[in-house]
Amino acid sequence: MRKTIAITVRGKVQGVWFRKYTQDKAIELQLTGSVRNTDEGDVAIVATGTSDQLTDFIEWCWMGSPKSKVTAVITSDVELQEFDRFEVVR
Repeated sequence: MRKTIAITVRGKVQGVWFRKYTQDKAIELQLTGSVRNTDEGDVAIVATGTSDQLTDFIEWCWMGSPKSKVTAVITSDVELQEFDRFEVVR
């Protein structure tokens, strides 16, 4: 069963290619959704996939891009949303 989650990633996550690496990992895991920077300096992600795919994705978020330093990964279930692909929102 597919579900959608919202993820906020905190730490040094802007200016370190976090969004691009996130998109690459999401595509690898066959997730759909989007990733964007927030005005607060965090990264906001909305992802749709199976529970197993999303669990793997959340674990990856703790590592992030090579130059990132993640201090928190906050997740919440949201209403199911269907997307065509996983995209970086600028």
